[in-house]
Amino acid sequence: MGLNDSSPGAMRNGRALSDQWADSVVVRPRTTERHITVHKRLVLGFALSILTLIVVTVVAVVLSVRYEECGGRDRDGAAGESGSRGSAKSNGSRGERSGDRGDEEAVQPWRNSRLPGTVRPRHYDLRLAVNMDNFTFSGDVGIELECVNATRFIVLHTDRLEVRWPGGAGGRPANRPGGGAMRVHRHFAYPANQMYVVVLHRELKPMRVYRLKVSFNAAIEDELLGFFRSSYTVQREKRYLAVTQFSPTHARKAFPCFDEPVYKATFSLALRHDAQYSALSNMPVESSTPPQEDGGVTDRFARTPRMSTYYVAWAVCNFTYRETQTDDGVTIRLYARPDAIASGAGDYALHITKRLLGFYQDYFKVQYSLPKLDLLAVPKHPYAAMENWGLSVFVEQKILLDAEVSSASYQMEVTMVVVHEICHQWFGDLVTPVWWEDVWLKEGFAHFFEYVGTDFLFPKWNMEKQRFLTDVLHEVMLLDGLSSSHPISQEVEQAADIDRVFDWIAYKKVSHHKIRQSVNTVVKTTVHPTMSLPVLSVCVLQDYLLSHMYGNAARDDLWSKLSQAMRSEGRDIDIGQMMDRWTLQMGYPVVTISKNQSEQLPTHYVTISQEHFLYGQELRSNNSLQWQIPLTVAVGNASSVSAESLIWVHNRSETHRVGQMDDTTWLLGNINQTGYFRVNYDIQNWKLLIQQLHNNPQIISVGNRAGLIDDAFNLARAGYLPQGVPLQLIGYLPAEPSFLPWHSASRALYQLDKLLDRTDEYSLFSDYVLKQVASRYHQMGWPTNGPGGEGNVLQASYQTEELQRELIMLACSFGNKQCHRQAVAYISDWISSNKNRIPPNIRDIVYCTGVSLMDEDVWEFIWMKFHSTNAVSEKRILLEALTCSDNSFLLNRLLNLSLTSDLVPEQDVIDVIIHVGRNPQGRNLAWKYFREKWDILNARYGEALFMNSKLIGGVTEFLNTEKELNELKDFIKSSGVGAGPAWPRALEIVEGNVRWHHLHRRQFYQWLRKPLSSALG
Repeated sequence: MGLNDSSPGAMRNGRALSDQWADSVVVRPRTTERHITVHKRLVLGFALSILTLIVVTVVAVVLSVRYEECGGRDRDGAAGESGSRGSAKSNGSRGERSGDRGDEEAVQPWRNSRLPGTVRPRHYDLRLAVNMDNFTFSGDVGIELECVNATRFIVLHTDRLEVRWPGGAGGRPANRPGGGAMRVHRHFAYPANQMYVVVLHRELKPMRVYRLKVSFNAAIEDELLGFFRSSYTVQREKRYLAVTQFSPTHARKAFPCFDEPVYKATFSLALRHDAQYSALSNMPVESSTPPQEDGGVTDRFARTPRMSTYYVAWAVCNFTYRETQTDDGVTIRLYARPDAIASGAGDYALHITKRLLGFYQDYFKVQYSLPKLDLLAVPKHPYAAMENWGLSVFVEQKILLDAEVSSASYQMEVTMVVVHEICHQWFGDLVTPVWWEDVWLKEGFAHFFEYVGTDFLFPKWNMEKQRFLTDVLHEVMLLDGLSSSHPISQEVEQAADIDRVFDWIAYKKVSHHKIRQSVNTVVKTTVHPTMSLPVLSVCVLQDYLLSHMYGNAARDDLWSKLSQAMRSEGRDIDIGQMMDRWTLQMGYPVVTISKNQSEQLPTHYVTISQEHFLYGQELRSNNSLQWQIPLTVAVGNASSVSAESLIWVHNRSETHRVGQMDDTTWLLGNINQTGYFRVNYDIQNWKLLIQQLHNNPQIISVGNRAGLIDDAFNLARAGYLPQGVPLQLIGYLPAEPSFLPWHSASRALYQLDKLLDRTDEYSLFSDYVLKQVASRYHQMGWPTNGPGGEGNVLQASYQTEELQRELIMLACSFGNKQCHRQAVAYISDWISSNKNRIPPNIRDIVYCTGVSLMDEDVWEFIWMKFHSTNAVSEKRILLEALTCSDNSFLLNRLLNLSLTSDLVPEQDVIDVIIHVGRNPQGRNLAWKYFREKWDILNARYGEALFMNSKLIGGVTEFLNTEKELNELKDFIKSSGVGAGPAWPRALEIVEGNVRWHHLHRRQFYQWLRKPLSSALG
């Protein structure tokens, strides 16, 4: 490590490189910068008066830091970070003092979990040499630093790097022309906080720029974080690639850096590698050297705009690519295995990416910031994808699509992942959260725009208005109804705590509540009922992006923009104050609407109460949380329904007038589920709603029908309703023509199925489900096989196709004999003819059903096909089908092969264990295997945020006996794994499963034994 001078000439050269980006940056003045401008003459006068002393000092002291005054440059080139809530921790000094040296030594800022903020990076000059033969890399980085507050310490991040001292052990690198010197007193690593500390003999001076040079080397690991390696096979030849994954705190594994989001800087990268490989990074290659004698070449990439370290990316691979270009001249390339590119598997993602860049530019009125965008498909990755600026990395299963064998649901999945990552080029890359407690500022918006962007691509899919309810709202409310949930914004101090904020609360709760609910209620109904909603909300987003581009933002910055929009329409509303109850409180309310039973009030009044919804009944008594709830209400009867009206609920219980009602009038709350809460009713109103659904369901909208099903099942699960209410409600499903209510019911029935599938009376439940499914299933029939691809999906009715698939899945899963015969016939035909005539949209259902019903030879056939196919979508569903067997020997064999051989890709091991656990015949096997192999699994996936949580939740979520609960408690206690957020959640879910069996299973089966005409209850 060395601390080198930044001479005036060097600074000017650096400035020239960044003009393209810096001139467009929106800059916020800093106090120190204003101080420089106001007192410039005093500073110059003082400098002249001590010039002689400075010269003597420079001659006398051996330095390794070069400095320069930087007031005017900073105003031109560096956007200020947010000064709002959440940013102060990063920007200010954490205990640094410019006075007595002993006091400063005593402070020891490296013991804090956050960087001290006394210096900040402006530019990284990074040079790397990658050796793919022995999987190592080395490099050096020159970091241009601005001193914010006087300090003797430079504290930055390193992890698993061997830091080397340029110039030898003496630590005295050669001075460069035009620079002075500052002596390094000592330097050392502080592994507890993944920090490296440089202690100087003298203080760095505020408002000056210095240059720090560090050399390092490390291994290219076989795990999935930092700079890691992966492999694939081409014509039986194993090939390797190496790629980065730095989010959230893993850039420090690849180079010494200030690895917190607020420390944005520009980056220049030169990467040396063997000529048989190609190198990719955030920016285009500016120049490349000819191959040297050792076969190495060096690629120099253009300088980046200001960005956070966790968005820096590079890759070394020998992939090929397909290319397209936008109307604005942005080059888009998709890199993948040569065989995948040759087959056209990347063409679909490349095509929609081009359309999406144009869509987002038009929508946000902010141009895409880089000259190129590469999409890189890799064999393994800890997440579905990572939105590195200009180099987005995807796991193959989330971006490659074979039009001949991929189903419509797989195409939808790929589409939404691509839409999500492209949105991040604005929300995340361009405007980055100040700190991880506000990670929802990027993830919530990206998740919301999955549905908006997909609707733009395929309007017939109707994603934003329909699938958003079941895939976002209903899913996240399952987690957020637990006492182990957490607020959207939560304090994050330790690096280990960052894992907690990357879950579906940050992704899905935000996308519904913060974006969808606020847009539909706060903006639309509070500002002006006739206002064009998209116009106002988009204007707010444009203003937010333009104000913070190339910089950082905190939640108050967004609230400020929304409040300004309100004031511009004549309403003085403090959005931040209103939203804090939703942001800083965990969970959500259940709103109960009861018709007035009092003789003192007329019948058009209702009582509305709220309480914190929790699945655990014993946890509710001491809860004091309250929300400001925008409740939309409609009144209906057998032939019509009124227009919705808005009621703001502020207290635990309130009385409101809603319109004239009689004994045949029903109430409906939370119209189309735009609010983030559940709605319960008095039992008489439930009876009227159920009667309406049975007699004429079309009076109630599709979204409300889906919402009633989801609310009813979950209210019963939590003990707010009798168990028979949701069962009687879905009795109308034979008359339901729309996909969304069926999908909502299917999700709820699947949860119940896993609670009951090992009980003696299970057939009572499965027979009831089949009665609801049978008529619609026979009416819809089975799809005919035909060529897949985008055109086929666009021409077909997506909702009809998905309803057909949902009905076949329910029929086969719950034991419909005709469905079983059809699935077996398809598999038998495939085996005998070696031609797969199974329609792509239902292959997963047919494969699973066939494996579960047929003999071991079918399992071996599917296993063979799994290894022979190159289509990633087909590979995935074949592997899942192998977990459907009823044969314990085969399930055990699959579990062992998945973890101890190369036969199952490392990326898919977790899915194998989870799917075996979902099989009632394999649940005990998977649970036992998980505990036995925990040390191996935790070592492999423990640092990957979603993967470990997914594994823990997937293996434990359907355990439901006292024995299994006790085993879980013992395992957590003996393994010392109780600190992770996934474990308290898993324990609460299993406790809830056991509690449901104790409290509700008997009532549930009693209702199923009653004649269907029996009274509700």
